[in-house]
Amino acid sequence: MNERETRALAGEVGAALRAAGWLCATAESCTGGLLAGAITSCPGSSLWFERGFVTYSNAAKIEQLRVSSDTLERFGAVSEQIAMEMAGGVLAVVPRAHLALSTTGIAGPGGATPGKPVGMVCFGIARRTGTGIVTRAVTQVFEGDREAVRAAAVRRALQAALVELGKA
Repeated sequence: MNERETRALAGEVGAALRAAGWLCATAESCTGGLLAGAITSCPGSSLWFERGFVTYSNAAKIEQLRVSSDTLERFGAVSEQIAMEMAGGVLAVVPRAHLALSTTGIAGPGGATPGKPVGMVCFGIARRTGTGIVTRAVTQVFEGDREAVRAAAVRRALQAALVELGKA
């Protein structure tokens, strides 16, 4: 998938969010703002995108998204638990947002640890409901160099948003 196809995917997410009357926000680690960049490349994205956080360090995750230091210590920054806390944290600090997407992973070329290979990305998806915030996570391992992993992670996050919005 190329950049134009990624932008088209982001546009589909935008159309679904507009139809639902929702705003989206993001929290990114390994993608470093690329997800927010893909979203805001769409004309009119201010109608459905509220804001994005780039929380590359653990301190930023704790300070900006209310990620638990205990969770970081237990599971590490690259984990489904942290991805869910990041996405849930977005909705906790951004009351206008209805949907949050997060990315945390190992884009490479270094950084792999046992059980966490280069290319592993954890995605968090959080949705505001009438009874609170519901979160879920998914992990995927992507092939390729750093650029390819990050680009694939952006596309996967957008696809997860479409699933959450019932459009995929």
